[in-house]
Amino acid sequence: MSLNIAIDGPAGAGKSTIAKAVAAKLGFIYIDTGAMYRAVGLGAVRRGIDSSDAEGVISILDDLTITLKHTEAGQLIFLNGEDVSAEIRMPEISVAASNVAVIPAVRLKLVELQRELAQKDHVIMDGRDIGTYVLPNAQLKIFLTADPKARAERRLLELLEKGVNTTFDEVYEDMLYRDKNDSGREFAPLKPAEDSVMVDSTSMTLSETIDHITTLARQALEKN
Repeated sequence: MSLNIAIDGPAGAGKSTIAKAVAAKLGFIYIDTGAMYRAVGLGAVRRGIDSSDAEGVISILDDLTITLKHTEAGQLIFLNGEDVSAEIRMPEISVAASNVAVIPAVRLKLVELQRELAQKDHVIMDGRDIGTYVLPNAQLKIFLTADPKARAERRLLELLEKGVNTTFDEVYEDMLYRDKNDSGREFAPLKPAEDSVMVDSTSMTLSETIDHITTLARQALEKN
């Protein structure tokens, strides 16, 4: 029986980084759901469509093919056959991803794909509504969070290391915008599942957080 681990939480909590590391330790497949929404956001931006324009975004959904490819270098995401793994991480695409994610038609399209992937293998999936909506029967659900300023500082360092020219204030405002957007949407909003394990990483190092969640995952695997 495949084991599904859901990691939810707000922007900048380190979900993707931690999920990738835990997946590598356990030999699980990591599914970056956020990258899928970023790909849709990028698709809208490239076509000159306002990512807040639901009708405009819906009009191009059938033209977007999103695929994941697992390589030794990590997971790559393709939009209509093009590797867009780097481009989707730009700040403007982060905002676009948050905007398209509130559109029910977008979520329905991507959730169907995500569920198909989870049925096949042991997977770790991170996002905003994995434990509450995408994989409600996941054997382990984690809600990973941290103080907004701590999350913004971490994201700033990550962007600067990638050569993105930005400031703490820009990243912090973007973080608050996405928190409000994700928590306030009507369809599958960001919130902890009732049976989730809460993990606050504000005062934890990255390695400590990875070790803690890996321990939780191994415990779940033993029970599976």
